[in-house]
Amino acid sequence: MGTTQRRAGRPRTAVLDRRRIGEAALELVDETGDFTLPELARRLGVQTGSLYHHVDGRAGVIELLREQISNQMDPTPLDRHPWDVAMGAFFRSYRAVFAAHPRVVPLLTTATIRSPKVIAAYDKMAAQLADSGIPTSRAMEILTAMENFVIGSALDLAAPEVMWEIPEGVEAPHLAAALAAQSTSTDRAERAFEVGMATLLAAVRAEAAAPR
Repeated sequence: MGTTQRRAGRPRTAVLDRRRIGEAALELVDETGDFTLPELARRLGVQTGSLYHHVDGRAGVIELLREQISNQMDPTPLDRHPWDVAMGAFFRSYRAVFAAHPRVVPLLTTATIRSPKVIAAYDKMAAQLADSGIPTSRAMEILTAMENFVIGSALDLAAPEVMWEIPEGVEAPHLAAALAAQSTSTDRAERAFEVGMATLLAAVRAEAAAPR
């Protein structure tokens, strides 16, 4: 019986690529809240030095994490009209993805954004704001404010349903009255998000409609 010769040369399928590194990094961050390059290499079954053939160290892996997150977002609402409906729908998708991966938030919010997909989405929103009448000088302030709210709201989804508990002996009558006046304690995070998003969009609409 003849023996099968092992084919020489490079394998047809790469052992390691940027997609695999990004997926493994996101799994690691979801589990532990952070990553190191040696930990990531162990998870992938490679030497740490092999990662440097695909990414520029830790900063490069963080950018792959951003790509993983952005790939889960749905940018198609940004092609809708009117602009406020489009942006509201996009930021709901944005929130859902970050709510599914809350531990990645500190890593992404402290790193410069270079993801082409994220940049394309924000370019569309900047164009929509300009078309609505918002001055270009205000676009990034508005988008950053909305992003900050949405990320905070995503983290709020991981919080307990009962967020406030006034200890015995602490006098807070106005807060107690506000808590008691809530229509329901369920879906607290969802209701707060809808109020906040509606308020932000209404403020931008009012600014767009204001005479120049």
